[in-house]
Amino acid sequence: MPDYKLVTFQTSDGSRAGALIGEQIFDAAKLTGNPTHATMLAVLRDWRAAHAELRRARPGTKKGIPLGKAKLLAPVPQPGAVYCAGANYTDHVAEMARAQGREAGPTLKELGEKPWHFVKTAGCVVGPGTVVKLPAYSKAVDWEVELVAVIGRTARDVPVESALDYVAGYTIANDLSARDAMRREKVPASSPFHYDWLSQKCFDGSCPVGPWIVPASQIGDPHKLAIKLWVNDELMQDSSTGNMIFGTAEQIAMLSSRVTLHPGDLVLTGTPAGVGMPRRRFLKAGDKLRLFIEKIGELEHRVG
Repeated sequence: MPDYKLVTFQTSDGSRAGALIGEQIFDAAKLTGNPTHATMLAVLRDWRAAHAELRRARPGTKKGIPLGKAKLLAPVPQPGAVYCAGANYTDHVAEMARAQGREAGPTLKELGEKPWHFVKTAGCVVGPGTVVKLPAYSKAVDWEVELVAVIGRTARDVPVESALDYVAGYTIANDLSARDAMRREKVPASSPFHYDWLSQKCFDGSCPVGPWIVPASQIGDPHKLAIKLWVNDELMQDSSTGNMIFGTAEQIAMLSSRVTLHPGDLVLTGTPAGVGMPRRRFLKAGDKLRLFIEKIGELEHRVG
């Protein structure tokens, strides 16, 4: 079969996992001949076998759904966990330092530290075309385009050298952030309770993901991809995944040393320069966002 992308598409009675081949979507379970492959989580939990069957499948005379007529949902509608890398692009770290009126110092990696992650709730995840409601408590919602590694094998204490073997594929996410809700001003900055990660990062719809998952075997090196974001057709972020401080394998290895990663978990690998905070420009109702990552495609959504 030609290269394919994994999608979750809406049906009259719910949703199904599918394979996008060209401009046609085919039911994944029908292609693999395994009725358990009806959902994306089921496909990912059986990734080695499912991927092999999908690569061998021949749609033949099977009737697909035209992509233009399908309603795509988030590829993994209810991930078990969403891990997000912080301060993980050299250009982004530099721009944030400038915004605070200081010189960019050594990176966490240069300091001998390990990758750093926070967690979004699964309920943050929404699909392509969604209109994300801006939270009433924030006037400073920012954008962050990110490459997402989708876990396809249970991972615990995996070494860096083999960590990418646990990735089923890659997709795109927007790590929306309520910048004016990140600090509790009445709590001293030295307190561990000064930062409010829940309000900043976990409002409903704060993680648009999609439009599909491209199998890792079709991506090759995930650190040689152009990555961009537009707001209302104005280019804001324009970088390369090669500017990551900690690579995807380093992140997965670190995470797996602390928690067990499960099929369907999402690892957002950080965002490059070009976010709104340093220029004091934030999203407003009606804005359209378009995110692009080379070899994956484009994710579009709006805010309202």
